[in-house]
Amino acid sequence: MKKMLLAILGFCFLLGGCDSMRFAPTEAQKQNAWLHNRTATVAAEAARSEDASEKLQALSGLSELQSRAFVSYCGLPKEFPRAETAEDILAQSNFELAQTAMVESAQRPDAWQLADSVFELAIGISALLGGVYGTRAVRFLKEARAKSKALQEVIVGNELFKGQNKEYASAFKEAHKDQSPTTRQIVTQMKT
Repeated sequence: MKKMLLAILGFCFLLGGCDSMRFAPTEAQKQNAWLHNRTATVAAEAARSEDASEKLQALSGLSELQSRAFVSYCGLPKEFPRAETAEDILAQSNFELAQTAMVESAQRPDAWQLADSVFELAIGISALLGGVYGTRAVRFLKEARAKSKALQEVIVGNELFKGQNKEYASAFKEAHKDQSPTTRQIVTQMKT
């Protein structure tokens, strides 16, 4: 049972990868998506009213349609930016909003925090279930969480070594000197 649960968790992380994990859209991202839709709508209307080429009208029409998907994905904002006219849309505050949304959209949860949260949730659920299997699951999950933390410490130490001391084995050992006794014990167990 332990190996199967660990294999499933590992497979999920390998399959999805940490890069696919994202935070829920923020208010700035929702406002930006809605503003993008308004920008595309106004641009499409301008292309039609100014008798732009058929190609430009088709492109701006497609952009308007595509922007609806962004709003649907992100959801509507609580507060809508002013965007009735092209002048409203081209306000400096909307450029700043777009920049903020771009920075926020690049943020990802820390993989180690995510893993720790998953372990906490699983431990809580197992404890609620109780019984012999619940107790075993809690014990297994606590051990798995300790191993995850140990692995994190090893990786951080290795990265420190690689960045600062490329050719010295003694420097590698120095980079690992701050590992906790628990980590050293788990790493030794994992080696054997």
